[in-house]
Amino acid sequence: MPVNPQQRSVTATDPKTGVDENLIVERIYRAVMEQRLAPNTKLSEARLCETFGVGRMRVRRALLLLSSQGIIKLQSNRGAYVACPDKSEANDVFAARMLIEPPLVRQLARQSSDLDLTLLTDHIALEDAAREKNQRTEIIRLSGEFHTKLAQATGNQFIFRMMRELVTRTSLIVGLFGSSEDASCPDHEHNDILQAILAQEPEKAEQILISHLQHIQNGLDMDARQEPQDDLAVILGSD
Repeated sequence: MPVNPQQRSVTATDPKTGVDENLIVERIYRAVMEQRLAPNTKLSEARLCETFGVGRMRVRRALLLLSSQGIIKLQSNRGAYVACPDKSEANDVFAARMLIEPPLVRQLARQSSDLDLTLLTDHIALEDAAREKNQRTEIIRLSGEFHTKLAQATGNQFIFRMMRELVTRTSLIVGLFGSSEDASCPDHEHNDILQAILAQEPEKAEQILISHLQHIQNGLDMDARQEPQDDLAVILGSD
């Protein structure tokens, strides 16, 4: 997912490595979305500097950006950790999504003839290709990203930013409380939502979306817990 253009415009690339804080942000964001980077994993500044070949100031700017997006927590005198939602926050995240996403898809279905929904049809094709190749981490990332694409299709940047944060938090929640079978959205449901939008059936699109979110939430085991990892170089060192 692209970083906010305003953020991108104020950053500079390291002349030696070609790395700026946006790359660090996107690598960590993607690792969280793909559930390769577990909740409560410590993001050591020294290890990140090593991994990306940059100075501490650039890493700190990246961590501040990630903190502002709710992806990590900065703890006084302890450092940075991947956010670790508890049961109460998990319920709040799904409640927030239930408030935002059903009316969002209803709006898209009502206006589908006036919107360019190519980004959604192209995204479904990417999901299908990843499933055919059994690319689990790519399937997980794309599954979450579909929901941010729905928000992006509205053209409302505030909704898009809220959905990006909610989807990232959902990924953390599934990483913490979900089994491997529940790590991504069910195969056909995204396409079902898209087809209802394209057919201009707002009630159907809304009901499928509600059922879809309930399916994900019901698949969580609130007593399960994924262990933090510490090999940041392996997780973040390459695309």
